[in-house]
Amino acid sequence: MQTKGRQSADFQSLLEGQQDLICRFHRHELQPHQCGSILIQQIKVPLATVWSILRRFDKPQVYKRFIQTCDIVEGDGGVGTIREVQLVSSIPATSSIERLEILDEEEHIISFRVLGGGHRLQNYRSITSLHPQEIDGVIGTLVLESYVVDIPEGNTREETHMFVDTVVRCNLKALGQVSQHRYFHESNAPEPQAPSVAVARNEEAVQG
Repeated sequence: MQTKGRQSADFQSLLEGQQDLICRFHRHELQPHQCGSILIQQIKVPLATVWSILRRFDKPQVYKRFIQTCDIVEGDGGVGTIREVQLVSSIPATSSIERLEILDEEEHIISFRVLGGGHRLQNYRSITSLHPQEIDGVIGTLVLESYVVDIPEGNTREETHMFVDTVVRCNLKALGQVSQHRYFHESNAPEPQAPSVAVARNEEAVQG
């Protein structure tokens, strides 16, 4: 219990240290019927490797384990591109139609909005940004991902948080694993330990 509490305190301290980045890149207009979170992950891999995976709006299934297939239905991969993803049968949804809102190659930011599909999460919008950071003496990557979403009718704010945070947390963990695996094989560098993720349910942090 002490170890868990210490890790929670460490992540809270990490979150508080990123307020400038949160204010700059992760401001959302959060409505009364919506909820939102910010999740943080540290990856002991250079930013360029992580970005090469994250930026591929046409291939989210490379690291998002809940996605089975992805088809581009409109656009060429740039802002405004629309994709339709088919989801695995283990989650209570079948598909999602999503539009690329931001793809900033200089600031390393990607954002998408859900337009529809076979699920209950309406008006979902996600922003993910990458930032170089020294982690245990190694130049790695800090990943910040924030989202806002409507609270489905019949669900509580806490239930919505629990479901969406779990999905995003799994995606970030997988992004770290895939990035580390790719970097390890490209550079023959020692593969680092598994990355860790923090969830911040401070909705004031994501409100614009």
